Amino acid sequence: MSRLIFALSLLLSCLAVTAAKKSHGYSETVEASPPNTLPKKEKLTHIHFFWHDIVTGPNLSAVAVVPPQPDSPTFFGSVSVIDDAMTIGPDLSSGIIGRAQGLYTLASRGELALLMAMNLVFTEGEYEGSTLTVLGRNSVSMKVREMPVIGGTNAFRLARGYVHARTYQFNLKNGNAIVEYDVYVWH
Repeated sequence: MSRLIFALSLLLSCLAVTAAKKSHGYSETVEASPPNTLPKKEKLTHIHFFWHDIVTGPNLSAVAVVPPQPDSPTFFGSVSVIDDAMTIGPDLSSGIIGRAQGLYTLASRGELALLMAMNLVFTEGEYEGSTLTVLGRNSVSMKVREMPVIGGTNAFRLARGYVHARTYQFNLKNGNAIVEYDVYVWH
C-alpha cells in the first residue's frame, strides 16, 4: 500500500511540474516571476538629459549612410547612424551620462519628420549598464515631440514609457543640434 501511495505521489508531482512548464518544441511556459529577473514593485522614473547630434566637423556622432531622394525639400529617404552623447546639461562638457546609439531616417515626403530607432545606453550613475529603447516618429516642426519607450535592459527590463524631445539649439549652417530629452519610464 505504501508503494502505491509513493508511486501516485511521484506521478502527481511529475504532472504538476509538466503542467507548470508546457513545451511546444520551440518555446516553453515558465513561471511569471522567476527569481532575480523582475522588480518587486514597479516604479516611475524621470530622466533628463541633452542629446548632441553632430553631423559636421571633426567629431561626428551622426553619419549619413543613405543620401536623401534627389531634390527632396524634406531630405526624404536619408538614413543616418548615430552614437550621440547624452549629457547632464546643454554643454558637451557638462558630463556625459551615456550615448544614444541607433539610427534615424527622414521618413516623410511632406514635412521634416524622422523615424528614430535608438538605444539610450547609460554609462554613468545609478543606471550605468542599463539601456532604454526608443522607437517612434519625431516631427521636427513640433515644439515638443513624443516618442515611445518600448523596452530596456538591466534596471529597465520590461520598461515602457515615453520621451519628450525639445530642440534646444539647431545650427542652420552646419546642421548640428542639441535636443533636450525628458524620459518617463515605468520599470
